[in-house]
Amino acid sequence: MYEDVLLPFDGSDGAVKVLYHAAEIAHWADATVHVLYVADTTRDSVTVVERQVVDALVQEGENVVEDAEKTLRTLGVDYGSDVVQGNPAPTIVEYAERYDHDLIVMPTHGREGVSRYLVGSVTEKVVRLSSVPVLTARMRPDEQLAFPYESILVPTDGSPGATYAGRHGLSLAAALDATVHVLSVVDDTPLGPDVRSTVSGQESERAATDAVDDLVSEAETRGVANTVRHVEHGTPIEVVLDTIDANDIDAVVMGTTGRRGTDRILLGSVAEKTVRSAPVPVITVRRGA
Repeated sequence: MYEDVLLPFDGSDGAVKVLYHAAEIAHWADATVHVLYVADTTRDSVTVVERQVVDALVQEGENVVEDAEKTLRTLGVDYGSDVVQGNPAPTIVEYAERYDHDLIVMPTHGREGVSRYLVGSVTEKVVRLSSVPVLTARMRPDEQLAFPYESILVPTDGSPGATYAGRHGLSLAAALDATVHVLSVVDDTPLGPDVRSTVSGQESERAATDAVDDLVSEAETRGVANTVRHVEHGTPIEVVLDTIDANDIDAVVMGTTGRRGTDRILLGSVAEKTVRSAPVPVITVRRGA
């Protein structure tokens, strides 16, 4: 399913832990991990000291990449590497698209200091911009990521973007023989106690149920043996996190955009909140990838 995994890497503890996760995926998929260091040319120090600082960042990048290569070699993973200059988020996105990578793997936080480029805001920009699926992981001290995934959560609102991402999740689940939990959230928090809110709530619940049923039906055609339906009420991000916790979810696959309206779940803000908050890897998929 994945042949060439792009790993933006800065040598931070979070990045190193995610490297091991990327290596596990690569072993399973017989894929190559391509390590990328972006020397951030948007930093003030670059413009003040000009060429010398850029060279220093590139040299640091080469050292960081070399360390990653040693780890991957020890793990027996096929790898490649590159050090480039640029504005981190768009550079990562453009690089992945130019070289036909089929998955980007990033931590949600990276190194502090002049060389950092994997802080949450950069990761979230990559999530928003990338036409390549992005796997993000929020690493905590002494935490390890589970792989292969045995239980995958796929939120959906029935929109084209959610359906597109859902199909990616189903393909991954089928390849891993994982259980798929299909979730749709009826976001009734903005609704008041009047008649119109009751009607709107009924319509939202019907739409959520239809969205879940459609994806479960497609799961069966794609060879996913085990599916679990969830239609829940509440705030989307809270329901997503509660569902992860209550069902021992190993990973989430979701779209970056969704339906507009009171029953939306997969607007960018929700995807970004999930990326920041979920205690498991989140694979975001933008329609048109």
